[in-house]
Amino acid sequence: MHWRVKASAVRSLVPKGLEVDVFDGDAWIGVIPFLMTDVRARFVPSAFAFNFPELNVRTYVRRREKAGVWFFSLDAASRLAVWTARRLFHLPYQSAKMSTVPVGGVIDYRSRRSSADGVQLICRYRPVGSLFRADAGTLDSWLTDRYCLFAANRRGKIFRGDIYHEPWPLQRAEVEIETNTMTTPLGIALPPEAPLLHFAKRLDVLAWSLVAG
Repeated sequence: MHWRVKASAVRSLVPKGLEVDVFDGDAWIGVIPFLMTDVRARFVPSAFAFNFPELNVRTYVRRREKAGVWFFSLDAASRLAVWTARRLFHLPYQSAKMSTVPVGGVIDYRSRRSSADGVQLICRYRPVGSLFRADAGTLDSWLTDRYCLFAANRRGKIFRGDIYHEPWPLQRAEVEIETNTMTTPLGIALPPEAPLLHFAKRLDVLAWSLVAG
């Protein structure tokens, strides 16, 4: 789910070493629920992989020639994932109670952050329409064809983590949002307009260790 917002709404929330990326003059905030599966280091056998729901709140940034993702928060139903990502990748992971249940083609997704601040997402969504690949230069491509993430440590040093995946196998989607307070801690009220929606059934991703800047 993506909402168009003014770039000024997110500028103060992004480190100074990063430029807020815009499309047609505006920034975008994504609230992205999904299920992580077969998560493991490359040398670890798949029998030891683990699965968990995840939910991230993000915007899009640039640093020099690299266009990537900046995460405001990442909620996960795995204490191991939260511990590892916070310490090794400087990412703002937080523990949450989460569930993702498919019911008759509709995915019932629920997440409530464990920190007792009431941050939660309750929604039901499903794909509609045919599978498509985003054309270069379109908003669909701008939002999804991102091959790195940026993070910062406590001293403000910027790191980049490169990733690889095939172009997203996208479908349009429908959503019924019961509760969404994921951007409340940011001080951002999402626009009342319906979000732009994309659905992907599966995407295999490879990620590399962080490098400076």
